[in-house]
Amino acid sequence: MATGRTHRPATRSRGIPEATVARLPLYLRALTALSERSVPTVSSEELAAAAGVNSAKLRKDFSYLGSYGTRGVGYDVEYLVYQISRELGLTQDWPVVIVGIGNLGAALANYGGFASRGFRVAALIDADPAMAGKPVAGMPVQHTDDLERIIEDNGVSIGVIATPAGAAQQVCERLVAAGVTSILNFAPTVLSVPDGVDVRKVDLSIELQILAFHEQRKAGEEAAADDVVPPAAAKPHRKGPDGDVPAVMPA
Repeated sequence: MATGRTHRPATRSRGIPEATVARLPLYLRALTALSERSVPTVSSEELAAAAGVNSAKLRKDFSYLGSYGTRGVGYDVEYLVYQISRELGLTQDWPVVIVGIGNLGAALANYGGFASRGFRVAALIDADPAMAGKPVAGMPVQHTDDLERIIEDNGVSIGVIATPAGAAQQVCERLVAAGVTSILNFAPTVLSVPDGVDVRKVDLSIELQILAFHEQRKAGEEAAADDVVPPAAAKPHRKGPDGDVPAVMPA
């Protein structure tokens, strides 16, 4: 089976916009769920709703793949799964190394979704000598001294960094020097990489801070709504000798 070192996706050479590439995994996830339920076809509106995007944007994205669906029928689910998987490079084996086997790294190692999505965890690497040989997710942790050899032996082109922030840049440089050209960074720091190396950053604290902003804004809107003075209530009427008259009469 081909490895990531010898085959790379052709998305950029085919002129697919980065924004479209970023949405392809969303479509694939929704389509995979439909496939598992044996749903044969899906309309653009249904798929867009499942993926959380606009249906017009979905149709535009699929046009870059040369897939336009059939009027009155929709899109063939199995074919789209294959088409998007091929475009993302998931029809081949991508060996991945995870560097930094603390709580987060161990959780990533135990994640069962890698294999079903075209990725194989080839090695777990940590700088702590006490971790060497310790089994995590059924694999022995290897020491960072062997990082270059591990990457070469396994033909690795994708590295996952789950180290503390202070160690991330040095680990990144060693990965790149050893031939890794794509990095998924979980460390809370910005990595500097040369041209030709792709970095995707996952920062859980930033995502939580963004959610906190939205929660604060919603709380502020609710407080502002509570402070709105309601319209003045109708003045009570009093009984006069000729019937009801306003409580306050004009002069």
